Amino acid sequence: MHCGATPVFVDVNASDFNINVAEIEKAITSKTKVIMPVDFGGFPCDYEAINAMVVKHKNIFIPTTEEQKMLGRILVLSDSAHSFGAWYNGKRAGSLTDISVFSFHAVKNLTTAEGGAVALNLPTPFNNEDVYKLLCVKTLHGQNKDALAKTQKGNWRYDIVEPGYKCNMTDIMAVIGQVELERYDSETLPKRKQICEQYTSVLSKYTWAQVPIVKTDGTEGCYHLYPLRINGVTEEQRDAIIKEIFDFDVSVNVHFIPVPMMSYYVGIGYDIKKYPITYDNYSREISLPVFYDLTDEMVETVLNAVVKSVEKVIAK
Repeated sequence: MHCGATPVFVDVNASDFNINVAEIEKAITSKTKVIMPVDFGGFPCDYEAINAMVVKHKNIFIPTTEEQKMLGRILVLSDSAHSFGAWYNGKRAGSLTDISVFSFHAVKNLTTAEGGAVALNLPTPFNNEDVYKLLCVKTLHGQNKDALAKTQKGNWRYDIVEPGYKCNMTDIMAVIGQVELERYDSETLPKRKQICEQYTSVLSKYTWAQVPIVKTDGTEGCYHLYPLRINGVTEEQRDAIIKEIFDFDVSVNVHFIPVPMMSYYVGIGYDIKKYPITYDNYSREISLPVFYDLTDEMVETVLNAVVKSVEKVIAK
């Protein structure tokens, strides 16, 4: 919206929370410039289908910028904020489509405290190195040299080539990220997987529990969230369950209140009634804690709180 684009929402899958590919296709018009799939909870979307779809519809694509003319089709820009470390058809998240954007915010499964990364995989005739350099300029006030480059012998002179922004990652944050990267596959990811498997092992025994999909043939998420859904409850009952869980001194969350329910978007005409599966998923969802220092005893405490709270509310 900041760049003048109009967001067009479509509904999600009832199974895994991710964008419904058939609904994307219904929404494509000659004005469509980008599809932004969200890897909810760290589980990758169906990029094979989405990537094929933008090629299928390239004949109706009308470019309005030089970059759009170069691409010649709709861009696929993956919101990979949750999916660092996930796999899809033998490839890691970040390499699945044109551009992927990661978040390393403090609550993410790999963190630099704040910040993120853009992974470029644009096709020819784009040069991804050139696009990278352009993004670096945009993130640092439009400067054509960063601080390190300016400290090199005789290299102090620089230029401002565009207005630019201030959204560069600091060196301190980057160092945190390097340490997190080193331990991610050997420590962080296995620990998160273990916690989620413990939850599923217990909760799958209950008919009221709809456990999340974290792995299918060819796809494995990165266990960023554990989005439990409670079968057969209303939004009000779900909220009551959350209150009961908090009374056990266990913190849970909801991912997410749908954007079309937010005041600003309601005010400009978006309506959650157009996205019934999104609302159904949201209204029954409770995210259980998943973090590295969660002990087996803590997991048992969470499970005990969830089971007792659900059964207390649905028994009424």
